[in-house]
Amino acid sequence: MGKLVYILNGPNLNLLGRREPEIYGHQTLADVEAQCAALAKAGGLEARLLQSNWEGQIIDWIHEARDTAAGIIINPGALTHTSVAILDALNAFEGPVLEVHISNIHKREPFRHHSYTSMRADGVIAGFGVEGYGLAMRRMVSLLGGK
Repeated sequence: MGKLVYILNGPNLNLLGRREPEIYGHQTLADVEAQCAALAKAGGLEARLLQSNWEGQIIDWIHEARDTAAGIIINPGALTHTSVAILDALNAFEGPVLEVHISNIHKREPFRHHSYTSMRADGVIAGFGVEGYGLAMRRMVSLLGGK
């Protein structure tokens, strides 16, 4: 089994494919999970996709990742713009962190233009739809020395 990568998703991403498809598309989180698992496996890594609508749960997973994961791909959803606590948790994680946003947050409401998560992220992907997760996983394979 390869190095583990956590793919963490924040509030409302459980509704992916059904919530505002004009912004977020029609693919589901299960589709994202399958795509990332295949790319991770091809790169010699293992993916664990998790989603929560609760900030504390996401923080707990980041803490858990300190002992179990080599890297984190995170889409904190709206918590991107509000959570210093998630930033602090990510700052305590030593591996690479990649931030993903399905929509281009810089073309949306002004409050979405600021990301606390970006202050820790080693890279940010926004506006590529759910394909952004695949781009992030490819980059993670490269960062972690996968195939």
